[in-house]
Amino acid sequence: MTDHTTLTVHGEKELAARTAALFGETTREFFCAANDLHTWARPEARKAMVRRLRPRAAEGVAVRKLYTPAVLADEEQRLHLFDVADAGGQVRVRAASLPHETIIIDRRVMILAGRNGARGREFTITTAPALVGGVHALMCATWDAGTPLADYLRSENEGLDADSFTVLQALAAGLTDAAGARRVGMSVRTYRRRVADLMTVLEADSRFQAGVNASRLGLTGR
Repeated sequence: MTDHTTLTVHGEKELAARTAALFGETTREFFCAANDLHTWARPEARKAMVRRLRPRAAEGVAVRKLYTPAVLADEEQRLHLFDVADAGGQVRVRAASLPHETIIIDRRVMILAGRNGARGREFTITTAPALVGGVHALMCATWDAGTPLADYLRSENEGLDADSFTVLQALAAGLTDAAGARRVGMSVRTYRRRVADLMTVLEADSRFQAGVNASRLGLTGR
């Protein structure tokens, strides 16, 4: 794209074809805002994106991703956000609706997501400085009002009592039921019941996953 260009494309394939060259080695700042992951990232592309993110974040590239709580309702999307954060990206959640679903690259190129239509979702790509600068300022204010992912998820679990956090620490440490029960100071039967309850809270299919999810949410360091 040349300077001060604005164009509209339809559907993810056309968007990818038009913007592939924008995500190059020279990118230093990447800002993404969306209601959920379906706006931008196709499922098959998410793992590749995380792999590319890790070395770029280590080089100092600033990657910010802002979402509404809708992204956390889906387990696959939630786990992807954990992976993004683990790879060095900054992830925040904004309870209020977002003024725009947008990607801004180096404050010089912007992609705005529009409505879905017969030809697919509409996307507007622009390098017009006034448009990019205005939306960037608005989204920065929205970002500042957001909550870091770990803090947001931790607040969802504020109802957990002290024993619950100790049980989570035991799970994360891989302790047996007997050892975990001794650490918490309860019977093995009660300990197992608390573990089952916490697995439900953490949306985990196994004890190992419950321990991993608890660690990612920062619930085992209390």
